[in-house]
Amino acid sequence: MTRMLSIAGVQMRVRCGDNRPAMSLYVRDIKRENPGVDLIFFSELCAFGPEERYSEPIPGPTTEMFCDLARAHRIWLIPGSIREKTDRGDFNTAPVIDPEGRIVARYRKMFPWRPFENTVAGDAFCVFEVPGRLKVGLCICYDQWFPEVTRQLTWLGAEVILCPTMTVTTDRELELVLSRAHAIGNQIYFFGLNGLDQGGNGQSVLIDPEGAVLERTGMEERVILARLHGENVTEVRENGALGYCQVLKSLRDDAGCFSVYRNGWMAGPGFQNLGPMRDKRLNAHEK
Repeated sequence: MTRMLSIAGVQMRVRCGDNRPAMSLYVRDIKRENPGVDLIFFSELCAFGPEERYSEPIPGPTTEMFCDLARAHRIWLIPGSIREKTDRGDFNTAPVIDPEGRIVARYRKMFPWRPFENTVAGDAFCVFEVPGRLKVGLCICYDQWFPEVTRQLTWLGAEVILCPTMTVTTDRELELVLSRAHAIGNQIYFFGLNGLDQGGNGQSVLIDPEGAVLERTGMEERVILARLHGENVTEVRENGALGYCQVLKSLRDDAGCFSVYRNGWMAGPGFQNLGPMRDKRLNAHEK
């Protein structure tokens, strides 16, 4: 049986304010024109932009609205992320909503962009399954700079990793390199979705399990539609990237253990002289 996930990623203009009506219109139009789409997702902090004043609990009014939207259109929905208000402070959280309108998972960004981003760091990975389709892992923006995150998601069974992003800085080009590296090194699909205007500088990208760029946008509003095949992931992992590199099998069969994970970061000379976290930029934007 073919396992295929039909997905739509929305690269849209984001302002500091209520972007939920525009997101709802995108969902409506995508489902009307592409009724077979299984999952729709948006960029980081898409609903309200980066301002701190837009925070609320989950569940709350905004997630209730998105749950109604998912239920009405019978769609899996990841509405980017929102600032989740808790007793511990605000998290940057991406909820996962199923076609019944239920929040079935949530992911709290593990690596806020320090020192510029003041949300609390999450401490749990997120992998969920679209039944009969693929297993999906989530990370958010700066998380992608840490290969340990994508490796852990792969270890937990992810076949595609979705990465909603709000990158407005010139390092977006570096993130495109990282996207390909994650896909190649983990033999997965990697979908990095950036916003526009106050939500990012676009340049979203979808990479296949051998590192081929399936889609890359510019700085225009765009819906990226794709069909991701589980058999492609299985074939690459079984026979190797381009028929050569069976990287996950090599990791599985290696009897050793990386000392960084056994002894901790500070045991390594390369981490002992890094100095404190510094803010050398003015008017930094959230990542």
